[in-house]
Amino acid sequence: MPIVIAHRGASGYLPEHTLDAKRLAHEMGADYLEQDIVASRDDELIVLHDIHLDRVSDVADRFPERSRDDGRYYVRDFELTELRELRVWERLRSDGTPVYPGRYPPRSGEFRIHTLAEELQFIRALNERAGRVAGVYPEIKRPAWHREQGVDIAPLLLGELRRHGYEGREDPVYVQCFDFAEVKRLRLELKCPYRLIQLIADNLWRESDTDYDALRTPAGLAEVAKVADGIGPWLMQAYTLDPVDGVPAATELAGNAHANGLAVHPYTFRADDLPAGFKDFESLVRFFVVGVGADGLFTDFPDRALEVLKE
Repeated sequence: MPIVIAHRGASGYLPEHTLDAKRLAHEMGADYLEQDIVASRDDELIVLHDIHLDRVSDVADRFPERSRDDGRYYVRDFELTELRELRVWERLRSDGTPVYPGRYPPRSGEFRIHTLAEELQFIRALNERAGRVAGVYPEIKRPAWHREQGVDIAPLLLGELRRHGYEGREDPVYVQCFDFAEVKRLRLELKCPYRLIQLIADNLWRESDTDYDALRTPAGLAEVAKVADGIGPWLMQAYTLDPVDGVPAATELAGNAHANGLAVHPYTFRADDLPAGFKDFESLVRFFVVGVGADGLFTDFPDRALEVLKE
């Protein structure tokens, strides 16, 4: 059965990147809990959606003078003690409106930023209490940008995982990254002992210098297979709609990936943001499991995905 990866926790119910969301996702039965990893000014690894703070916290109210020339507030410009002062909430758009208005009320609650070490300790405690193991699925965010800012987060991440008892491929760990150069470096230079996932974006997103169109070709996937164990494609890349009747059909991506021995873990399955061609969340999950052959699903609604899989 495909694995269910809680995308930043059960963020359909609680603000993403909070320990409360991870606790809830664990209780819902998620197989893996995702961590997006960025670095503070004092090189602490922080679990947060991306390198910016302004759309997920009250940083502009607490530190109004600390934005950069682009008007954004960066995690890298704050020490951990300062980050702990911030309240965090569900993501907002640039105009201050919530990205997902039907989720946790915006700008509410007393949720705080935490470190990767704290989250790994928290997950271990959850596993021990529940008597079952939920794995971890950290993503290295913007590694090239971080190096420009004076910190190399990949070896820091690998060291943190080792300190918390994760030793190798047999442990419940996937490490993921959008930057193909970094995935190759992780395997070949840093000797990453864990399973590696190459994330695949749309080139327009400018996640890295990687050419994702080339990476999705059979030749590109063969190159990925030399260093990685799987791909994490945007779900829109794994299917298409029939031009006549609008019925979803799988693209060649998953089949070509499987032919190269790569697992396929698409992202992100959201009940409140359904892609074209699907009337409900359940039909979306069924199609990707049966029609696409996904080996794992990144979702903000792990409980609902698991209910479908139990069928």
